[in-house]
Amino acid sequence: MTTETQDPVARAAALLKGHRESIDRLDSILVYTLGERFKHTQAVGRLKAEHDLPPSDPTRETAQIARLEDLAEQADLDPDFAKAFLNFIIQEVIRHHKKHQE
Repeated sequence: MTTETQDPVARAAALLKGHRESIDRLDSILVYTLGERFKHTQAVGRLKAEHDLPPSDPTRETAQIARLEDLAEQADLDPDFAKAFLNFIIQEVIRHHKKHQE
């Protein structure tokens, strides 16, 4: 039985299954991507600690937020959400950098 001949509920269930599989795959990509990102930010934190540099760089953070807002608009993602997400990541990175300096 093809999707076109299925009843509406079965067709919706099949579509839902496909969307959920894509969501699960994308969640995996996000987690692994964040893991890779934090490996680099941990290295940055160690370098900053070794060279007595401040844990945060407001100029870079501002530029990164603007960059991410532009990317969000291009990706048809709410720029406010993207900004909040990046701010969360930045705060976590700064927390890690401060730990390296202790």
